[in-house]
Amino acid sequence: MDTRSADVVVIGAGQAGLSAAYHLRRTGFAPGSGFVVLDGDDGPGGAWQHRWPTLVFDRVHGFYDLPGMAFPTPDPRRPAAEQVSAYFAAYERAFDLPVRRPVRVRAVRSRPDGRLDVHTDHGLWTTRALINATGTWTRPFWPHYQGRSSFRGRQLHTADYRGPDEFAGLRVVVVGGGTSAVQLLGEVSTVAAATTWVTRRPPLFREEEFGPDLGRAAVARVDEAVRAGRPPGSVVGVTGLPVTPELRRLRERGVLHRLPMFDRITPDGVAWSDGRSVPADVILWCTGFRAALDHLAPLGLRAPGGGITMDGTRVVADQRIHLVGYGPSASTIGANRAGRAAVGEIRALLAPVAALD
Repeated sequence: MDTRSADVVVIGAGQAGLSAAYHLRRTGFAPGSGFVVLDGDDGPGGAWQHRWPTLVFDRVHGFYDLPGMAFPTPDPRRPAAEQVSAYFAAYERAFDLPVRRPVRVRAVRSRPDGRLDVHTDHGLWTTRALINATGTWTRPFWPHYQGRSSFRGRQLHTADYRGPDEFAGLRVVVVGGGTSAVQLLGEVSTVAAATTWVTRRPPLFREEEFGPDLGRAAVARVDEAVRAGRPPGSVVGVTGLPVTPELRRLRERGVLHRLPMFDRITPDGVAWSDGRSVPADVILWCTGFRAALDHLAPLGLRAPGGGITMDGTRVVADQRIHLVGYGPSASTIGANRAGRAAVGEIRALLAPVAALD
């Protein structure tokens, strides 16, 4: 098996991974021997390259520059996937970041000598420290409901959505109370024969502007969870749904009539325990994502609460491992800060070792 080594391995080349790579290079880690970025995608762009084509830039809820290079003035009507992917590609070139792709990490294991083995589909890497920036896009969450396998129509997740045209003339049930659910509901409702919106909890609409206090409250709530070893929750559960002009238009059209979560799925639709039912040709699950961390399972990092206990970006159970773009840093601005923080701690960790080499 082909074996290579680097002081630091970064897994993932999305916003968090590129931020970490920038700070590694800026603080003296040499590309190649000092650090390498392993990315599972075929091209630059992280999760953004997979977003649906109808998500144009003026519908993106906040995007922050990567460190050291401003995002060009966006075209508000051009797909966000195209613009962000081009920006990430230019960023990798501008700072000569050692991104290897497509390289898919299968597992990370400890070695007797204190290093880590990173097993990939392109050989083995050994490293002193690991920055994991794998995000969530590859782990869509599909909740289980009775009768789901009996449904004769189509079921798809936000991750599979490519635009509203394929739903023309169909009866669609949209499941989920987040921003993506509302966006997709709005698009599908323009062509579908009927749409039904269901959520587990009544949606919380936020009329006031999203200010610093609300942002800090959202981050603090998620940070509290990961410090206690619980899985990070949804930020929208704290911030609510912003009442944008688009959302007001959906209200006026009557699209945002929400029903409580159904109790079971039938071959021809969904049903509630009170006898109510809705026929459906499609169920669109806008039910979010979970952190893509299965490759870290051999390290035994999970706490009894089901999450990974964190102190900032550092995994409490293993100081060699940092998670960026996870929990409170799962946003574009949070990912930037997390990348810088992780590199600072890793430099301190490796400095005594480097002095002995």
